[in-house]
Amino acid sequence: MFITTQAPHDDQILALVPILAHASQILLEEYQNYCAGREFNIDEKDDHSPVTQADLRVNAYLIEQLQKITPQIPILSEENDHSQRHEWTECWLLDPLDGTKEFIHERDEFTINLSLIQNHQTVFSLIAVPTEQVMYLGYLTELPYKYSFSQKNWERYTPYHQHEVDAIQVGLSHGSKNPKYHQYVDYLEQESPVIRREAGSAYKFCMMLEGEIDIYPRFHPTSEWDTSAGQGLLESIGGGLLSLDAEPFTYNQRDTVLNAGFIAFRDQENQKIALDALAKVTR
Repeated sequence: MFITTQAPHDDQILALVPILAHASQILLEEYQNYCAGREFNIDEKDDHSPVTQADLRVNAYLIEQLQKITPQIPILSEENDHSQRHEWTECWLLDPLDGTKEFIHERDEFTINLSLIQNHQTVFSLIAVPTEQVMYLGYLTELPYKYSFSQKNWERYTPYHQHEVDAIQVGLSHGSKNPKYHQYVDYLEQESPVIRREAGSAYKFCMMLEGEIDIYPRFHPTSEWDTSAGQGLLESIGGGLLSLDAEPFTYNQRDTVLNAGFIAFRDQENQKIALDALAKVTR
């Protein structure tokens, strides 16, 4: 849960917040125009995934602003060339619109993901939710903040223990048809009642911070910019994100920016439940 607190005295956070708030306003404006049926460009990338004018507009703005405040840090973005990335020991990892398919289907569960990578590890994370006018952000070694940029209100994560867990809350992508998801949830249901919560990509990480999802299994590929910020935020509260081989993801290290599947969990208790269920899934 999050409780009201004072604004942090941190130069990096205070520099980033207005930039990400404005980027969120740009993205929200694009979404509202799209939903209203105004002219809107949607193209297809080489991997056949969609890219919209909203992706490109937010990407251009954020790259410009990040280069102003941290000119010494290169930027690895979904929408930019990253052929020189293996030369970098530090970089920003950016997804200007995580949940493009949610956006196109007029579901408001899309986010902006930004994280700082140092020596292949996420050390700072930020996920902004434009339609809710909030962002979740913080360092790996500290409890994260939640900032409402419409109300100018700061909150901070506070660890808590539910008195009685009636059910395991499982986060799933919309229309998950892979039979592994059914195997996974079926096993969990043998141990405890399960509440399924379908939501857009990185938005599920925000729901985990809010205590609305305990475990998030993913059996189809993602990219590094999809998971880095969420992993950093979960690790900062005592949870985490592991590969299907039970290893934490590292970043800007492998030949590809593609991730295989993963299991995310809100805390250590749910880690054990999550990995026990994973062992029952056909690999």
